[in-house]
Amino acid sequence: MFLFKDQPEKDLQRIKNIPGVGYATMQFDSVNSIARYQIYEVNTLLPIINFGGIKDNYWYRLGLADANFRGEGQNISLHYQNNDGRHSGQFYYRDPFFIGSRWGYIIDINRWASEEPLFFEEGRVNYEFRYSNLGLGIIRNFGINRRLQFVGNYFIEEYQKNSNQQLQNPPGPDALRQPKFLINSSFTENFINYNFFLLDGYEWRFQLQNVYNFSERDFFHIVQFQLKRFFSQPRFGNLALRFRLAFSTNNYSPFAPFVADSYVNIRGVGNRIDRGTGQAIFNLEYRKTILKAYPFGIQLVAFSDLGSWRNPGGQLNELISRDSFRHFVGGGIRMIYQQIFGATFRVDYGIDLYDPKQRGFVLGLGQYF
Repeated sequence: MFLFKDQPEKDLQRIKNIPGVGYATMQFDSVNSIARYQIYEVNTLLPIINFGGIKDNYWYRLGLADANFRGEGQNISLHYQNNDGRHSGQFYYRDPFFIGSRWGYIIDINRWASEEPLFFEEGRVNYEFRYSNLGLGIIRNFGINRRLQFVGNYFIEEYQKNSNQQLQNPPGPDALRQPKFLINSSFTENFINYNFFLLDGYEWRFQLQNVYNFSERDFFHIVQFQLKRFFSQPRFGNLALRFRLAFSTNNYSPFAPFVADSYVNIRGVGNRIDRGTGQAIFNLEYRKTILKAYPFGIQLVAFSDLGSWRNPGGQLNELISRDSFRHFVGGGIRMIYQQIFGATFRVDYGIDLYDPKQRGFVLGLGQYF
């Protein structure tokens, strides 16, 4: 029995936020202070289909993901990715509330292959990069909106200088193999509310990564902060913002941890095209709903993706230097089917404001962020 109506309304929003719930309604009996909920479940098993790129720089990803595996809020995904003929893949499993407790665990097995640009004083040198990772983690939940997470990763990075070079005598080692161990500690606060496919609220995450390099017998550290903010107006659309700021202490190493790519940073740039020891990313989207007839929806999107990197050995002021910025703007479309959780097909096309010849597309399932 409820004493106040605002509590059932808060509970209704919490129900809508659960993966696997497509729609929910509530009837409140003010005489008897009783709330009755009607919940419409949806399928959460979703194919992973993403691809994009620019000329001579294409990638695609295929797989399956379930955001509510076994109907218990568990996350599981398996995918294969091809980066210009290089093979990658990942298996990920996350149980955030193990046997209904406040504790959870994570299993992450990942294999990545790509062409990576590294930067020396003489200029850019291209390497074939391979990454193999095994990660195990624990989760501690504080209510439903806050969580603390610790993940230990043992991984091996392998670099092989390739034949595609801009410099006549490129510097750097011909080959390098670096086994490393990483402890990733993060705290997340999530107050994002879902109303069909419209989002409102915020989420922020702070991450501290401590990395030990077995080859060099040395530690370095990575600090990252990310904020997402959503403003929802049913008549006017959805405004979405994402900001990420990150730094690493291995500033003088050409094997920098942060990358510029179409996957998560800047739409239109294609496969990994830049690396740095610091980054500042600001993504802005305006999503205008032109069709909302449950379970279908269509949105038109205008976006601006702005990013800046600190080069290895560089100073902090490089993040605000015009030469360090990449700014792509563009538009796209979202076609949404709400009977399957996350079934949003997106098409985006971005153009570099500073160099209009640089342009490309990104297609996939799910919102970009």
